[in-house]
Amino acid sequence: METTHRIRGLLAAAAAALLLLTGCGAGGSDSSTDTAERSGDFPAPAEGDTGYQDQDDDQQREPARDHLSTFALDVDTASYGYARRALADGNTPDPSTIRPEEFVNSFRQDYERPDGNGFSVTVDGARTGEDWSLLRVGLATRTAPRTGERPPAALTFVIDISGSMAEPGRLDLAKKSLATMTDRLRDDDAVALVTFSGEAETVLPMTRLGDRRGRVHDAIDSLEPTDSTNLGAGVETGYATAVEGLREGATNRVVLVSDALANTGDTDADTILERVAGARRDHGITLFGVGVGSDYGDALMERLADKGDGHTTYVSNDGDAEKVFCEELPRHIDLTARDAKAQVAFDPRTVEEFRLVGYDNRRVADDDFRDDSVDGGEVGPGHTVTALYAVRTRPGSEGHLATATVRWLDPATRTPHETSGQLETDAVHEDLTSAPARFQVAATAAYFAEALRGGGDFAPLPATPSLTELGRTARTLARRTEDPEVGRLADTIDMARRGSGR
Repeated sequence: METTHRIRGLLAAAAAALLLLTGCGAGGSDSSTDTAERSGDFPAPAEGDTGYQDQDDDQQREPARDHLSTFALDVDTASYGYARRALADGNTPDPSTIRPEEFVNSFRQDYERPDGNGFSVTVDGARTGEDWSLLRVGLATRTAPRTGERPPAALTFVIDISGSMAEPGRLDLAKKSLATMTDRLRDDDAVALVTFSGEAETVLPMTRLGDRRGRVHDAIDSLEPTDSTNLGAGVETGYATAVEGLREGATNRVVLVSDALANTGDTDADTILERVAGARRDHGITLFGVGVGSDYGDALMERLADKGDGHTTYVSNDGDAEKVFCEELPRHIDLTARDAKAQVAFDPRTVEEFRLVGYDNRRVADDDFRDDSVDGGEVGPGHTVTALYAVRTRPGSEGHLATATVRWLDPATRTPHETSGQLETDAVHEDLTSAPARFQVAATAAYFAEALRGGGDFAPLPATPSLTELGRTARTLARRTEDPEVGRLADTIDMARRGSGR
């Protein structure tokens, strides 16, 4: 397991403009495990190889274990969405709900896409002060296919109709979103509907849309809030309905829409999903969690998605719902990679210490990187995954900095594949102004998350810019990228600044 490193004086020059600079990305080639070739002076160690090749004396030496960093890929974005909702309501987000990687992954990146299935790997960097840099590891899958090119979908929606869902922006928003999405799905897609409060009920068995959309709309229109929240019963019935309506050749998903405020029956993610482990394992049915509500059980929903081989997002208004149900969900229907993990090998001759920003509950033991029985993350087409590292280099060192390797299983055959990218010291940018705009967006989002969760049990990055400086940077980047999502980031930072007086 990676040792989390404490950064002693990081980013002294970050105050005015985030002072993180990027460099050039490098791609790799995809291959199976048995034939994977890894280039560079310090590649990720191959299976059974625990050492690095020393260029000077051609002798093998074992690297310090803390020069490896391994984590499961994660495309969740719920943490950022929920923080935005809390700040818009005039509240300060609970630091325990702030996951920096979900802030970073909420924004579009311009990584090169691979030609086929699998990933491209981009590694670049930016100096942030004397001997310190911020490194970005970017992973991207092929562009999402047009709707008509993907496999048919079999979606089981598990809808929370407990009393708490009566609040505006919960069940009403879910019903409107489901109705819109039903009209946009293909005729050969199928939908089932399960509701839960004190008990769970299958309102609509798996129904191929075709000319039956009216039947689906009637089932959606009938949803009304009732009483308690037996989320465990809802998930269990949802998976049972998905298995009963399983369609060969289709992508089978359970979509849980809830505020995750469980108060009846099982309320532990491990216990809930242990009861449906067979459906997940034998049929490959993954869970997509959609969070709603100003009071939201963030921790439970995230655990359910992680244990359910899926991911989470959060919706707070019609715009969010339109994006999630009509844009994101179709991308989540298909699957590019199962149990995907990344491992970054830092060159011990050039790197003194490092820290992975976020991914706190997605860390994987370094020795388990190539153990395909160890759970990773599920990633679909059109996704990008970004990981940021604060890295202190050895004074005056030159040469290789790091190799990033991603490993995943083919969703259909379970064949393992790997591909890598690398970074050299001479490819790291010298100042922020020369860095790509999207790198700066990722950095701004990460620093904002660190500022929100700073103190308490978390050690924030030293010299994190003030919220005023972050807001100014985000506003500049919004104009530069012409990206409305970056503009909304600037607005969110300003809301946090007004609430904190910083």
